[in-house]
Amino acid sequence: MTPRTLSGRIVIATHNKGKLAEMRELLAPYGVDATSAGELGLPEPDETGFMFSENAAIKSRAAAAASGLPALADDSGVCVDALDGAPGLFSANWAGPGKNFAPAMARVEEELRKRGATAPEQRRAHFVSALTVTWPDGHEELFEGRVFGTIVWPPRGPRGFGYDPIFLPDGHARTFGEMESHEKHGVPADGSEALSHRARAFQKLASALLAKNRA
Repeated sequence: MTPRTLSGRIVIATHNKGKLAEMRELLAPYGVDATSAGELGLPEPDETGFMFSENAAIKSRAAAAASGLPALADDSGVCVDALDGAPGLFSANWAGPGKNFAPAMARVEEELRKRGATAPEQRRAHFVSALTVTWPDGHEELFEGRVFGTIVWPPRGPRGFGYDPIFLPDGHARTFGEMESHEKHGVPADGSEALSHRARAFQKLASALLAKNRA
C-alpha cells in the first residue's frame, strides 16, 4: 500500500477553540491549510466509544464524511490514578455543557481529598491524546501520546486550557498552565521527544504523514 501524506486542505474535527489553536500551531510548519468542524458548522457527533482512540475516530469519520476532506481529530483527557483513572474519557463532561474547567478542576481536587490523596505521590496522573486521521475514502491512521505527572492545587497559570493549570509534568517545576505554548507542545528541532501528550501523538503523525510535505 502506498503511504499516505496529509497535504492541502484538511478539517480539524473540533469545536474546542483551545484545542484548535494547538493543532493549528502544530500543523503550521507543514504548510497544511486547516479549517475546523466548528468553522464549517458541522454537528458534533455523540462520542460513544470506550477508548480515546474510538472517540477520536468517531469525530474524524463524521467530519470527513460531512466535509469531503481529510479530517484530523483528537480525543484526550486526564487520568488520575487515585480516582481509578477518572475523569478520563469524561474529562470534557466534568466541565459541563459550557466547558467551564474551573469547577472540573475543583472536582478533581475534591475527589482526591475525599480519598485522602494529599501527598504528591498519591496524586499521580497522566494525560492521553489519541489522534486519528480519516480520509473521505475511509482510510484511517491512529497515533497516541501520553505524558505523566502530578496533580497540584491550587491551579497555577493562565495559559493552555482544560486541566493544564493543575497538571505538573514530571521533571518540570511549572504546570502546563504556566508554560508558553511552544514549551508545552512544540516539537523540538533536534527530534527529541515533545513534552505534551498531544505533541507526542502529533510527533508520530508528522513522522508518518507530514515529513515529506514540510514547507
